[in-house]
Amino acid sequence: TTAYRIVRDSPSSLVMELKRLQGEFRQLNEEGSKKEYFLNIRKSYNTEEHDDITKTAMFIFLNRTCFNGLHRVNSKGHFNVPFGKYANPTICDENLIMEDSSLLQNVEIFCGDYTQIERFIDKNSFIYFDPPYRPLSSTSSFTSYAKEDFGDVDQVRLAQFFARLSRCGCKMMLSNSDCKGYNPNDTFFEDLYENFIIERVYAMRNVNANPSKRGKLTEIIIRNYKSTLTPTTNTIDNLKLAI
Repeated sequence: TTAYRIVRDSPSSLVMELKRLQGEFRQLNEEGSKKEYFLNIRKSYNTEEHDDITKTAMFIFLNRTCFNGLHRVNSKGHFNVPFGKYANPTICDENLIMEDSSLLQNVEIFCGDYTQIERFIDKNSFIYFDPPYRPLSSTSSFTSYAKEDFGDVDQVRLAQFFARLSRCGCKMMLSNSDCKGYNPNDTFFEDLYENFIIERVYAMRNVNANPSKRGKLTEIIIRNYKSTLTPTTNTIDNLKLAI
């Protein structure tokens, strides 16, 4: 939330701080020196107090220089993704930041439990839910990449909220992992969302330490309305970029 607010309200100051980090990082010629710089920024980000602009710049720096741009934290809430070994990553994309800032003008940004949105919803609302995906196996969980887990009980709570909001007449979409596609006997989402439209789309997955496990796989899109579009391979990834 802080990062979105800084991009919206202080883009020029953010760009200035990102250019400083980018300049210092690019001056380092040895991979070992770049890794040490990355680890120092990560440690400072996790353990020291910073103003919001500096904190946001460090957050973006870590995202651009860590392994596969992954965001993951440990049980203490500390960012713990390793160094990405990129030779010359773009840390400060000034044009993108300015464009994003323009788009966020007059936008209210909230951080809290998702049920807090209910008071803002009417029949003209469109809501997209992108919860932590239910793991396909015991080794593929992204639900605990934060201080708080998001397990099956939380998935059920979200489905109940989805159903309640649907009665308001708003349009809603939710994405999640295709558990049944991985295991035909796993009908968890089919049971939870039996009264809604469920369709499968292909999505590219590049975040995996094992390159052989990267590539296309199916995910599910759940809707409470009929779609006027034909899903394509990149539908779900383009949607997430837009949201």
